[in-house]
Amino acid sequence: MLDRLNQAMEYIEEHLDESVEAAELARIATTSEYHFRRLFSALAGMPLSEYLRRRRLTLAGAEVLAGECTLLDVAVRHGYGSGEAFARAFRAMHGVGPGEARRAGAVLVSQPRMSFRLVVEGSSSMEYRVVERPALRIVGRRARVPLVHEGVNPAIAAFVKGLGREETDRIAALSEQEPEGVVAVTEFFSDSREEGVPLDYYHAVVTGTGAEVPAGLDVREVPAGTWAVFANAGPYPRALQEMWRDVFTQWFPSNPYEFRPGPEILRVRVRPAGEEAEAELWIPVDRVSARQGR
Repeated sequence: MLDRLNQAMEYIEEHLDESVEAAELARIATTSEYHFRRLFSALAGMPLSEYLRRRRLTLAGAEVLAGECTLLDVAVRHGYGSGEAFARAFRAMHGVGPGEARRAGAVLVSQPRMSFRLVVEGSSSMEYRVVERPALRIVGRRARVPLVHEGVNPAIAAFVKGLGREETDRIAALSEQEPEGVVAVTEFFSDSREEGVPLDYYHAVVTGTGAEVPAGLDVREVPAGTWAVFANAGPYPRALQEMWRDVFTQWFPSNPYEFRPGPEILRVRVRPAGEEAEAELWIPVDRVSARQGR
């Protein structure tokens, strides 16, 4: 799949002065648009739209310094409808306006062309299994929180602490399906996973669709489907966050599956000292058919 991702990156470079559609990039990469956007964000560390903006402004910066055409011509060539809009975007990236950059020969910021390659680090391998599950329910309490890539998420920590022991025990008693016990469930509503993007977080358990739900709890109905299940152990919470990263940056590009929209379920067991944890991560997936070229 990495070869096809790089073909999509070549297409971007060849069409930067045109409209680049995510659907066309997904077609080149032989995957769905949804999966392409998620995979790109995980691999590149920024949303596709941000990469396109930064690449165009990098080229625009070189043209501004060259001084061979008007600033309005540069703006229009790179998709901006007015000089004012171009100037705002230019300043946001480069720290100076285009007119000032041209007059002063300012130092500008460059977004390099991206390409993807598989890097093997150490000798560890990822342990996973693929399971088929009937429809299920996620039952517990939900909060809207920002994404934090490293360290403890303070919004989640405050939310869980605010539930109290009695509410947590009430939720835990409802667990009846694997993964057992109280789980952390996250669901994203953005194609990207940049720092601070909002997501739904559930402090919940997994039940069957026929389970009775006590009053005051939130429910997320999840349809039947395929799940990839990953396990690891290590320092808490760093090892868990690295596992999430590795799933999207290493496992997906190397296996015939793509992300299926839905909640991601994390079961964590923190060891007594509180510094180490064992985790199991459930990711909804679809197998990519042979006709898609995987």
